[in-house]
Amino acid sequence: MTRTPRAPGRRTAAAVALACALTATVQTPVRADPEPTTLTEVRDRIERLYHHAEAATDKYNAAGEKAAAKKKRLRGLDAQVTATETRLTRLTSLAGATARAQYRGGGLPAEAQFVLTGDPERALDNASVARQAQQATQRVLTALAETRGKLEKQRASAEDELRELRSERKKMAAHRKTIEKRIAAAEATEARLSEEQRRRLAALEREKAAETHAKWEKTGVLDKADGADGAGTEESSAGRKAIAYATRQLGKPYVWGAEGPDTFDCSGLTSQAWLDAGVVIPRTSQEQWRLLHRVPVEDMRPGDLIIYNSDATHVSLYIGDGEMIHAPRPGRYVTVAPAGSMPILGVVRPGART
Repeated sequence: MTRTPRAPGRRTAAAVALACALTATVQTPVRADPEPTTLTEVRDRIERLYHHAEAATDKYNAAGEKAAAKKKRLRGLDAQVTATETRLTRLTSLAGATARAQYRGGGLPAEAQFVLTGDPERALDNASVARQAQQATQRVLTALAETRGKLEKQRASAEDELRELRSERKKMAAHRKTIEKRIAAAEATEARLSEEQRRRLAALEREKAAETHAKWEKTGVLDKADGADGAGTEESSAGRKAIAYATRQLGKPYVWGAEGPDTFDCSGLTSQAWLDAGVVIPRTSQEQWRLLHRVPVEDMRPGDLIIYNSDATHVSLYIGDGEMIHAPRPGRYVTVAPAGSMPILGVVRPGART
């Protein structure tokens, strides 16, 4: 008897449909970012990649600053632990000596007197009063318990700081990978261009910067800027020193994460310029924007910092007459440029009294 094959049931049909769907999914290529076809698109792509790299650089610098602070704090805690351990050893020895003295019918031994008071002469004068067995023993045991408790807290704090330090170092490693990836992508994009295309690309970059600055100038902000020169004030004097430092760095290459003396990133340059002027400011452009005193753009004066982009990822030092000094990006050098050549977020003034 010949059996007629059955038509696929619901379960078989569903399996076939799922297999077809999976096959279609595997065979469909993942859409990647389209390659730029014009120099304008190339320029925009390179700017975007360097912007992302600069944002990651700010995070890298911030993590580095936190790691440095944690490391310093950890060294301090280690020193405290060592000192407390030394005191604990001495108190343990004194506790034994006190117990032995009490057993012999005495009270507080002379060596305990010197350790437990900051005034040895007074300790000797009051020796007859202090020689009460119960009080002497209790004083030593109390000091011993307090020192042990302090040591435990210090060790716990040191362990916390060490864990946080390791976490910050992991963050730095992750940001480093992001930075290197973005910069490599930008450099690869530019490397595919011919010499003529690179010249035209550079011209497009200058043209865009000039247009952005011209639009900013038309707002009239420069008509008021530099007017409040503040000659003779502490802030303007420090500002001139910061400008002098930045001027000496002209021509030095941009390197992300660098703060001199031979290479700089944008906030490395501004923070070191103001440090040379005797004013400590945050290391990153985002923290400079968040923590320093803000002034209206039209009231800015030489020495102020101009913060760029909506995410505060770039910073320059305003030098007057509508110009600034900054470390632009990888492949570029510390240079003088129009202050409004990039989108301005705002202006901050280091050293200003709030």
